[in-house]
Amino acid sequence: MALSLTDPNSFSRPDLAVINHIHINAKINFKRKIFQGSVILDIEQKEQTDILILDVQDLVLLSIINVIDKSRLDYCVEKGVDYGSKLSIKLPTTPIIDCGKIKYKIKIDYRTSQESTALQWLSPEQTSGGKYPYVFSQNQAVHARSMLPCQDTPYVKFTYSAEIIAAAELNVLMSAIKDDIENINNATKVHKFHQPIPIPSYLIAIAVGAIVCKQIGPRTKVWTEQELLDKSAYEFEETEIMLKTAEEICGPYVWGPYDLLILPPSFPFGGMENPCLTFVTPTLLAGDQSLANVVAHEIAHSWTGNLVTNANFEHIWLNEGFTVFIERKIAGRMYGWKVRHFNALMGLQQLKNEINILGNTNPLTNLVINLTNIDPDNAIGSIPYEKGHTFLFYLEELLGGPEVFEPFLQNYLNTFKYKSLNTMQWKDYLYK
Repeated sequence: MALSLTDPNSFSRPDLAVINHIHINAKINFKRKIFQGSVILDIEQKEQTDILILDVQDLVLLSIINVIDKSRLDYCVEKGVDYGSKLSIKLPTTPIIDCGKIKYKIKIDYRTSQESTALQWLSPEQTSGGKYPYVFSQNQAVHARSMLPCQDTPYVKFTYSAEIIAAAELNVLMSAIKDDIENINNATKVHKFHQPIPIPSYLIAIAVGAIVCKQIGPRTKVWTEQELLDKSAYEFEETEIMLKTAEEICGPYVWGPYDLLILPPSFPFGGMENPCLTFVTPTLLAGDQSLANVVAHEIAHSWTGNLVTNANFEHIWLNEGFTVFIERKIAGRMYGWKVRHFNALMGLQQLKNEINILGNTNPLTNLVINLTNIDPDNAIGSIPYEKGHTFLFYLEELLGGPEVFEPFLQNYLNTFKYKSLNTMQWKDYLYK
């Protein structure tokens, strides 16, 4: 079964029909450990086709309809790879014509399953407060398909909105701007969000729990459980300084709020660059701000990764190598150039160590890796981070230093903002 022409880890065909916007309606069911609801997809046809192809994994599909006339649409699911299946939907026969473009609006009623790889459900005993349950998502690299039907590839970017129903005593956060909270009854509330900037599917994020906040800067709130709030606020109080420093290097920050969510200890990463709401591990709460540099990495992703995105995860160095490069520039400006160089040397040693472990002829040590028939989670280590950074550091020195390279960096980010690209496109731009 053929996968996407643009992404070896997706079945979707955005060259034929592409998602422009997703509206999510979901009710959080902690007892069954599922989300139940629907997505409404705004589709634009790109080439002649009568089929929309999406990625799904372990979802229970209930119905698919044309929103315009409520007619049911035929669909089928074909099992493809361990990390996903192909959902083919027959497009409506009567499209929406908008300024000469052929568009469709499709609603999919569904629920997640307990096998969802995107969602981690915690019992009250696994939280700091010990009173309420908690759930959070982690969709990178290809797990969004187990949370909602979508074109689960960074090649596709879309805006999204959401209405999430949860127990009244819990808060809901997403990688978006919260618009409102409405009481449904004494037991439940609906939380409404919108994300006006197009993002790839892996940046859709949600967290539900007994979460409170404290303002620590003009653009930043720190969110966490009450028990960790003051400690978290202190640990990350320099976030605004880092954000301003990043803007000096990369240009204006376009996402509005830059909030931090400190999760329970089971969060499996140091940080995750979800737009408007970076997810952070509580293991960074050292008490002396010594580990807060991880936030600089996630801030840098606001440009490299979130604003300008790798077309697929074979080219993840365009996300991670650039982000480490900017992260270390932030450290250099805040703490001195020796800190930047010291961090670069440590990264170079880490790169050498990983190459020695994998073997220097192992294809996974390539800057651009081949992910055909490979789950990205099983192939991506520190190589794209450190090899990408080292390559960019070398180029900067070769081409005349930061005075020459930083204007190029800003032009690159401005040229490809809101877009996805691959390494050849980046190389062509470099040689212009």
